[in-house]
Amino acid sequence: MCSSVQVKEAIFVSASEPTPIQNLRLSPLDSQLFLRFTIEYLLVYKPPPPPHQGSFLLDIRSTITSRVKSALARALVPYYPLAGRVRPTPDGSALEVVCRNQGAVFIQAVSDYTSSEFETAPKYCKQWRKFLSLHVAEVLKGAPPLVVQLTWLSDGGATLAVGFSHCLCDGIGSADFLNFFAELASCKGDEPAELKACPVWNRHILNLTSISNNNNSVNHPEFQKVPDLCGFLTRFSQERLVPTSIVFDKKKLTELKNSANPVNWSNDSFTSFEVVAAHVWRSWARSLNLPPKQILKLVFSINIRHRVKPSFPSGYYGNAFVLGCAQTSAKDLVEKGLGHTAELIKRAKERVDDSYVREVVESVSSERACPDSVGVLIMSQWSRLGLDRVDFGMGRPVQVGPVCSDRYCLVLPVNAQTEGVKVNLAVPATAVDQYVRLLRNSNV
Repeated sequence: MCSSVQVKEAIFVSASEPTPIQNLRLSPLDSQLFLRFTIEYLLVYKPPPPPHQGSFLLDIRSTITSRVKSALARALVPYYPLAGRVRPTPDGSALEVVCRNQGAVFIQAVSDYTSSEFETAPKYCKQWRKFLSLHVAEVLKGAPPLVVQLTWLSDGGATLAVGFSHCLCDGIGSADFLNFFAELASCKGDEPAELKACPVWNRHILNLTSISNNNNSVNHPEFQKVPDLCGFLTRFSQERLVPTSIVFDKKKLTELKNSANPVNWSNDSFTSFEVVAAHVWRSWARSLNLPPKQILKLVFSINIRHRVKPSFPSGYYGNAFVLGCAQTSAKDLVEKGLGHTAELIKRAKERVDDSYVREVVESVSSERACPDSVGVLIMSQWSRLGLDRVDFGMGRPVQVGPVCSDRYCLVLPVNAQTEGVKVNLAVPATAVDQYVRLLRNSNV
């Protein structure tokens, strides 16, 4: 059956109270070329239990829809830049938000999908595209930086898809907003929702006090170009990518840690992220059958809120991450084992301190440095953002993931498994079977 999504309503929602009229400058990390795209979350909610069907279900839908729209308007009061518009500064050196309470977009839709259809990976990368019908591809042309779509499913469940301009917030910041927004929607009567921490703008924290004459990007492998020995970029742009989704439960994570750590080490030597990232990277590289001398990189986000001096204030929702980068040859990645790869990732994390962050800020500001794409696997950890706690009055989501699958790897939370993770990645069709087989085997 060909499932469909039909939009029933699409409106602008402005802040429910007056908000400051001003232009707010974004930080160097916000303004970097690499982040000029939209983060898109898809949260899936199961149907209410019987007898919540028929006309009663319609009443529930109407009530929840009204609450979500009202909550969005209220949430945009403290988070008013999300109702603005992003543009370059007059001198073109950075980005700024024009705050005039222009509004976010709210969409309501219906679909003949059921909630169970989201339990496995989609058949193709953009199968779920219409669950966020307004896709903002270019954030600097007057488009709204926040889009919310509530879609009612045929079994009584729902999806809540949200698109954030990455220029305005990172994963932690967007998840903080979503949990506050959801709490407002789920409050009964006049019961007030509480902010975990008041939203903090303070984008000047990362402003440079001076510019050095050093070429800082030389010391950062994520910005360095490497030779393409195998038509890497052509393959990923021309070959069909197949979405995959693999769950690692507590038992599987323990097996990976045991495989990565020598006998005389404790299982605490590597974190769950380090062993999962190492295993995914090696499985991906082996399945692609790359030349032994091809340089490969695993690039992943590292939260810097407490790695800089002074630390970022609680409630800061701008981009407060840099990219860690582990680098090696395809030959060494395949032959030197899981422990060696996990160690490369651990060392990449340990390199990130205050001076490292300042070098990145200078590189993206003065040199307009941008990560290279050749031989690169980008990984982002969504499993600890708190997306699995976002409750709009329908319970917690049973599935959390992206709207569309891509070549970027996502580590996601697993419903009812606090110590488990799910790995989503789209892989070239000629490599996908081998990739899945390797990923499911912890002894490779």
